[in-house]
Amino acid sequence: MSLTLTTPIQYVQRVGPMMAKRLEHLGILTVRDLLYYVPFRYNDFSKTTPIAHARVGDVVTIKGTVTSMINLVTKTHKRMQQAKITDETGTTTVVWFNQPYLISVIHKQDIIAISGKMDWFGNSIVMQSPEYEILGNGKEQLHTGRLVPVYSETEGVSSKWLRGRINAILPILLPDIIDPLPESIRKHHHLMILADALSSVHFPTTQQLAEKGRERLAFDELLFMQLQSYRAKRLWETTQHAPPILFSDTDVFEFTKTLPFTLTNDQQKALAHIQQDLSRTIPMNRLLEGDVGSGKTVVAAAAMFNAWKHGLSSVLMAPTQILAEQHFETITQILKPWNIPVELVTGNSKSRFKIQDSRFKKNFKKIVNRESSILNPNIPSITIGTHALLQNTVMFNHVGLIVIDEQQRFGVGQRALLKTKGTSKHTPHLLTMTATPIPRTIALTLYGNLDISIIESQPIGRLPVKTWLIPERKRAQAYEWIKKQLDTGDRRVFIVCPFIDASESMTAVKAASKEFETLRTAIFPHIPMALLHGRLKPQEKTSILTDFREGKTKILVSTPVVEVGIDIPTATIMVIEGSERFGLSQLHQLRGRVGRGKEQAYCLLFTDTTNEETIKRLKPLETVHSGPKLAQIDLELRGAGDVFGLRQHGVPTLILASLTNVALIEETKQTLKELTENDPELSQIPLLREQLEKGTIKDVSQD
Repeated sequence: MSLTLTTPIQYVQRVGPMMAKRLEHLGILTVRDLLYYVPFRYNDFSKTTPIAHARVGDVVTIKGTVTSMINLVTKTHKRMQQAKITDETGTTTVVWFNQPYLISVIHKQDIIAISGKMDWFGNSIVMQSPEYEILGNGKEQLHTGRLVPVYSETEGVSSKWLRGRINAILPILLPDIIDPLPESIRKHHHLMILADALSSVHFPTTQQLAEKGRERLAFDELLFMQLQSYRAKRLWETTQHAPPILFSDTDVFEFTKTLPFTLTNDQQKALAHIQQDLSRTIPMNRLLEGDVGSGKTVVAAAAMFNAWKHGLSSVLMAPTQILAEQHFETITQILKPWNIPVELVTGNSKSRFKIQDSRFKKNFKKIVNRESSILNPNIPSITIGTHALLQNTVMFNHVGLIVIDEQQRFGVGQRALLKTKGTSKHTPHLLTMTATPIPRTIALTLYGNLDISIIESQPIGRLPVKTWLIPERKRAQAYEWIKKQLDTGDRRVFIVCPFIDASESMTAVKAASKEFETLRTAIFPHIPMALLHGRLKPQEKTSILTDFREGKTKILVSTPVVEVGIDIPTATIMVIEGSERFGLSQLHQLRGRVGRGKEQAYCLLFTDTTNEETIKRLKPLETVHSGPKLAQIDLELRGAGDVFGLRQHGVPTLILASLTNVALIEETKQTLKELTENDPELSQIPLLREQLEKGTIKDVSQD
């Protein structure tokens, strides 16, 4: 069977079904996957040294003849394999541990190459557990005497085995690999030919060639990701049609004059973007990014208001009941002057949903029956809900606008399903929102198929949250300060802990349940407190939050479940336990839960760490109040996976490229412009277009 890039991996020589199952754990399913399974580092074994010249601490390759090979047991009862290697300058000892099979692999009189570090073993200078390979018959050195690639491994699959298989398929595949990038693009950006890059990244002769190979593959990753977004956006614009919703300046004025506050410049800009989008027959597909409390909801409410004025309904879907209820309450209040029906659907509903907070019962215009086949069959309305909106029994009528909050928490299928539930033949306009702080350059890369508006400024009159890093020695003082704050006015305190229950493996982490008992009995015995976490039933969460909002409890101990969806203007103090265990972006989002009113708010970051690097990482929170700026710092320190959460936030698992490499991102964006400016269908580069359509370029796109 001749090998191609699409050949299943089990048909590669010396693989077979059993090894194929092991390789599946590494994401290697086809020959292409193996070819693109790049090393994460290289061992430099290129220095070949005579035995007599090898010194302690040297990393070298030695070539010689095996003069003995035996099994031994050390005084500490370790099983050891010992070989004597001789060249024309002398003899050295080599030892391995617990590898008895080597006796049947390495034989006396074999010509062998060994690579590793010379070190002391007792009173002797030896090489311990080196890479080795038997030489002879003009055999190429693959594991010694060169830059040796090291791969991520899994049980039963070693770097040595991977090197052998990749080395075997390279000469078969490389002659048939046609570079999809035009020569002009390659030359302009000083990129290697693709086949040369793949060869250099696996078996480079110099570090410089390894870097050039990685640079080319990283370029391809980012460019392909952006090309996919470009094609998705173009497909959306050429195949989808929406009802135009004319959003006049008069409409904007009518809406904003009833607000008890003035929109910020960023909110006005975002609203202008949405106003322009809604007026087109191409459905809006816009991402609205803004910090917690920056005022995204009122911008979305303005768009809903305008849809309602034009006889169209709107739907808003949120990932949690807490967030859905918060949106229901906020939007009901904003739209109260026009008596617009606002409805709530959550998974907690059995046949009817009841609002726990007495302030909003009177504004609940219509009890929602989830069994009804169409919500609001006669008049346009606004429906807010959770995943329950996706139920087969829930349908909508004349939907002109869909808003999805924290959109990265929903899968592609869920977002697509919501768009199909309207009874209209048109595609609704789509506005997605996120409070996850993402640097602007990264946002434009990750969400290239969306138009993006970013709200960076806080609402007018809102004060920055004063933030302090509190070491363990100042904990008692901090508690006394909190007591005094609670005595001075109608204030609320959040205390956030990383986990619900104590764990033996994480004894240093303050568990919310244990911390609640400690605080309630020993620190704040006379202050009403409550405990909130994700294992509570939705009704319990709602009741706890209502009591907290109304002042029946003053301190709320919680897990990070409060990260989104809670708006309590009287909450002025946020305490975060074990702050070193959170990323800067998540700490910033938690901090955004306080300071929603006119009072000065505070965030206390408790930590018992003395690690200088950790303290240095947390310090920017004391002076930086911009989410995107903190996200950039977090990205550079921890990487995209830790900052955004790969599965939860749809961030692609880039293999070679880095989202911190702003220069390369900008370079690939410029290339995208060069490729599509005069050729939007990529007709002049059919190979690239074909590979995009078939997905035959390594696919690292977001879900």
